[in-house]
Amino acid sequence: MAVPHPDPRPIAVSCAVITVSDTRTYETDRSGQLIQELLQAAGHLLIEYAIVKDEPEQIQQQLEMLCSRADLEAVILNGGTGIAPRDTTYDAIERLLEKVLPGFGELFRWLSYQEIGSRAIASRAVAGVYRTKLVFSLPGSSAAVRLAIERLILPEIVHLTRQLNPENRSHGADHSN
Repeated sequence: MAVPHPDPRPIAVSCAVITVSDTRTYETDRSGQLIQELLQAAGHLLIEYAIVKDEPEQIQQQLEMLCSRADLEAVILNGGTGIAPRDTTYDAIERLLEKVLPGFGELFRWLSYQEIGSRAIASRAVAGVYRTKLVFSLPGSSAAVRLAIERLILPEIVHLTRQLNPENRSHGADHSN
C-alpha cells in the first residue's frame, strides 16, 4: 500500500495506553498488552499504562491528566466503545475532543465490516485531538485492537504527530537504525 506523504525520518512517538474495563486486571488485559507490544515493536515509546473503570468521570480524569503531560504525544484507549449501558468511553471522550478525525472511525468500521460483517455498525471507535495530543479510542476485543493498530494507527501516527507539531517535525527519538 502506497503512503501518500512518506515520512522523511522515522520517529518514536511517546504513547499512553488506557484500558477501560470493569473486569480486566493488568494480568488479564490482553488487548492493552497487545497495544503495548505492537507500539513497542514499531519503535514507539510506552510512557504510561492504566486500567480505569467504565465510568465517564474516571475516563475523563485519566485522559485530562495524561494530556497535560509534555512528554506524551498520543493516547490509545480500548474498551467501552459499544452501545451497552456500561459502554461509556465514547461519550466520555467525544465531548473533550477539540478536533475529531472522522476518517478513523469510518475506516475502522469499513475494515471491521470486511472481517465481522454488519456487527461493525455497533462500534463507536473514534479518534481526534485533545490538548495537542492524538487520542484513539478502540473497541476492547483483541481482534479489533490488532486491526486498528496495524492497519490505521501505526501507518499514520508519525505523520499525524508531525501535523500537530509542525514547528518540531524532528522531535521524538530516532529509530531508523
